[in-house]
Amino acid sequence: MNSGMPNDPLKYLEMLISKSSVRFSEQDIELVRKAYDIANEYYKGKKTPDGFPYVLRNLDIAEIAVKEIGLGPTSAICSLLHSLDLQNDYPIQLVRNDFGDHVADILEGFNRISNLATERISLQSETFRTLFLSIVDDMRVILIRLAHRLSDVRHPEWVHEKHQSVMDEIKHLYTPIAHRLGLYHVKTEFEERIMLYEHPEIYREIEEKIQHTKSKREVYIQDFLRPIEREMHSGGLDFSIKWRTKSIPSIWAKMKNQQVDFEEVYDLFAIRIIVASTSKKEIEDCWRVYSLVTNIYQPNPQRLRDWVSAPKSTGYESLHTTVLGPDNRWVEVQIRTKRMDEIAEKGQAAHWQYKGVMDRKNTEDWLSQVREILENPQIPIRDNSYRSNTANKQQSVFVFTPKGDLKQFPSGATILDFAFGIHSDVGASCKGARVNEKVVPIRYVLKNGDRIDIIKARNQKPKLDWLTFVATEKARTRIKRCLKEEKYKEADLGKEILTRKLKNWKIKNSDLLINHLVKSYKVDTSIDLYYLFATQKIDLAQVKLSIQRYLEAHQEERPAEAAPVPEVKAETRTGSEDDANEVLYIGENLKNVEYRFAKCCTPIPGDKVFGFITIQGGITIHRKNCPNAARLTGRYQYRVLDVKWISSSQAKYWLANLRITGKDELGVVGAITKVVTDDLRVNMRAVNFQTKGKLFDGRITVMVKDNDHLDQLIYKLGKVAGVDKVLRMK
Repeated sequence: MNSGMPNDPLKYLEMLISKSSVRFSEQDIELVRKAYDIANEYYKGKKTPDGFPYVLRNLDIAEIAVKEIGLGPTSAICSLLHSLDLQNDYPIQLVRNDFGDHVADILEGFNRISNLATERISLQSETFRTLFLSIVDDMRVILIRLAHRLSDVRHPEWVHEKHQSVMDEIKHLYTPIAHRLGLYHVKTEFEERIMLYEHPEIYREIEEKIQHTKSKREVYIQDFLRPIEREMHSGGLDFSIKWRTKSIPSIWAKMKNQQVDFEEVYDLFAIRIIVASTSKKEIEDCWRVYSLVTNIYQPNPQRLRDWVSAPKSTGYESLHTTVLGPDNRWVEVQIRTKRMDEIAEKGQAAHWQYKGVMDRKNTEDWLSQVREILENPQIPIRDNSYRSNTANKQQSVFVFTPKGDLKQFPSGATILDFAFGIHSDVGASCKGARVNEKVVPIRYVLKNGDRIDIIKARNQKPKLDWLTFVATEKARTRIKRCLKEEKYKEADLGKEILTRKLKNWKIKNSDLLINHLVKSYKVDTSIDLYYLFATQKIDLAQVKLSIQRYLEAHQEERPAEAAPVPEVKAETRTGSEDDANEVLYIGENLKNVEYRFAKCCTPIPGDKVFGFITIQGGITIHRKNCPNAARLTGRYQYRVLDVKWISSSQAKYWLANLRITGKDELGVVGAITKVVTDDLRVNMRAVNFQTKGKLFDGRITVMVKDNDHLDQLIYKLGKVAGVDKVLRMK
């Protein structure tokens, strides 16, 4: 019998009814007692192998079903009656008359699965689970069977002649079911019983070593917990702390996997910190405790498990970390709230029971989910109350500053959001960050538990595309403000450029002339016009021609020595030192200028380029980061031209070569081509992918509009699952 339970069946029955976590109505109590009377009469005079009344076995199963699995009075009735002969001793129609269709259907289902042959279950466990589900309509059948097998392993003398088949069922069928339903205490007990049965010597050897080290372990744990308790009391937290030695099968698994002896298993025990928290502050409080613990002890980032923001599909919620305690020993710390601990201890049913009694409607909803969970192990729980809580939790992410301060951001926030959250200047100069001691780019999406140290650069300035990957309004507002301030600075520079050009062209500057240019280039203000000049988005030759036509149309004074504007020549700058070089403007089909694009680096509009005069007299356009750039500019500086792009009104596409590397996963090449051809509607001219072990190395040639178009494509490809790097080939 279970420890503390009476050997008197009637006392056992009264304790089952009175101390159950599920409320029994008066009618329920009457029916449970009636079921007991029927079973007791059926087993009258029969004893268990250890000499107790046989009906105690059925009472033990009923107690497990109700108290440990979370079932209700219907399941208690079925547990008491499940072993009766429904054909001869207690016909099924009589069951229906006495207890209703639910009880009758469950008992019929229990008989069906009890008669299944399980001799080869180890070879067909997946198929067997499918068979189980196909022949039962009510999930309580399987759950009562689970309780039955748990009772069997606690009393192996009851099933001595069937011990081998029972252990096979437990190992290959009921242990996975208990794990899937979040009944971890049941799963652990199953695993321990299986190990004790299959490897008794190893089990007892580890058990003995655990006992020998118990006193030292307790002293160590007290030393470990003392500073944590002090800090949590200082922080005004309401909490409790538990600890437990890990299960023997878990310790043995570590010994085998890590190929170490018992003495070398560093995390023999786990500390559990349970904090009292309101529903709205559960995640924040868990991460607050995490911050306190990791400020005292160094955490291992590789061992952080965040199941508070994204709970396991079983409903398990907890924050796990491993920290380096005294004497350089690693200690696992689990952090959760009282509600989370209740669910972790009692499994699926606690989702319904936590806030009150599991009534009939909730029971049916829960049981329907049990079927879905067992039939589809990959899907998460669908409990509405649980899902809504999870949805709220996933709207926020909690991260830490280098000093350990906890910061909250919306889900999807990036390094830039964090930087601007600290200060505008920090955000504006942010170049990247060290996250958990690893350098990441500004686009990195924050994850719960990240410890972030911003990397700044003096020459860094906000860019327009920053607005596409920030999630907070604060960051977005400050980026726009920085861009506006930068635009005003650039506009001042552009104004100087235009003023100098008008002076060189001997054209009088006036408000009427500036207004004409504002209208011609379809911008809103003169600031926007000056900004175009500063960013070299206006062809100066076209500007000069536009001004001359405007002056002719308005019969204003023409410049005394204005030189005609050549249609397609490289313009010679005069005046200041900055204007001493020849500049070639490219991008349109210019006349009288012969130039081509170098095949060694395939420039496209937007690239920083230069022109190189060939021996034949033509001009070759190279990117400034071309592999040949250093040699050409170093040895033949006199043959190098400054080159600027002209904004083209024609839709033209340019060749660009990309190299893509990553993990060779199913569907990754299809996902890449979908992004290129469908999402961005880019034409691919050539594709070549090769695999090397578990990695792939791909080359694609695409047709893009300009450098910005290519950058957008590279960014999108970088987001494809399995892709590691996307590089433009020179």
